[in-house]
Amino acid sequence: MNILITGGTGFVGRHLTQLLTKEGHHAYVLTRFPEKYHNTTNTTYLHYPETPKALPIIHAVVNLAGESLFGYWTPRKKEAIRNSRILTTQTVIDLVQQMDKKPSVFISGSAVGYYGMSDDQIFTEQTTTPGNDFLAQVVTDWEKTASQASELGIRTVFTRFGVILGEKGALPYMSLPVRLFIGGKTGSGEQWISWVHIDDVVQLILFCIQNEHIDGPVNVTAPKPKRNKAFIRLLARVLHRPYWLPTPTTLIHTSLGQVSELITKGQYVLPKKAETFQYPFRYPDVESALKQILK
Repeated sequence: MNILITGGTGFVGRHLTQLLTKEGHHAYVLTRFPEKYHNTTNTTYLHYPETPKALPIIHAVVNLAGESLFGYWTPRKKEAIRNSRILTTQTVIDLVQQMDKKPSVFISGSAVGYYGMSDDQIFTEQTTTPGNDFLAQVVTDWEKTASQASELGIRTVFTRFGVILGEKGALPYMSLPVRLFIGGKTGSGEQWISWVHIDDVVQLILFCIQNEHIDGPVNVTAPKPKRNKAFIRLLARVLHRPYWLPTPTTLIHTSLGQVSELITKGQYVLPKKAETFQYPFRYPDVESALKQILK
């Protein structure tokens, strides 16, 4: 298949491109700086935004572009978080509209932030009421923009990513205090972490591309969320470090501002749709995931 990817040079995008090319597909990666990358037999980097005339027939689109959530949430940062997702998605939708032959599936990145934060609720794809915080509003508008693909008759999937564990992303930030021998629970430690290994992220994206019966929201999380205190304890064990010094919530809020809610609050999200379609998780438990990443 010919697969068009936005955000293909980011953390998830690079892993996905590697998987797709390994499986014999051709990845067409839209980027603002194609000169920084080298084309290969199965990978072509194109200037973003590209015209349909420069593309062959595209069988699937994977839209992963988006400003990182990490960093102090100033008004400018929040605007970048929102615009990088919604405006880029609209640009890709406009590109698809111009294609004579439409792709069969449109995979749009999303986030479990759709559900808002909660210590006691269990969220699945059947949860249709979004949260009322900043991220929930961004994700709601993001998915609404992407849903225009379905109006073009294209099967549309919203991959709602949890906390992705890999060599980049959230894990380096989470593991740094542990590596420095000052690791412990964050805040109360009772908040849920709906995590997922990067390998399962990209494998599940490919699974959604290939399974024509999957559409709508798909929670990209492992089937066993962990409370923060249990997660950090396992992380300390894998890194052979002590687990003893908790980080107070007030300190986190003071240091990070509004983005601290991603750390001090959480949500219990289950991948019911992936399980219904019998996706085989490679890392269903967090200890095996951490060991593989930190080995």
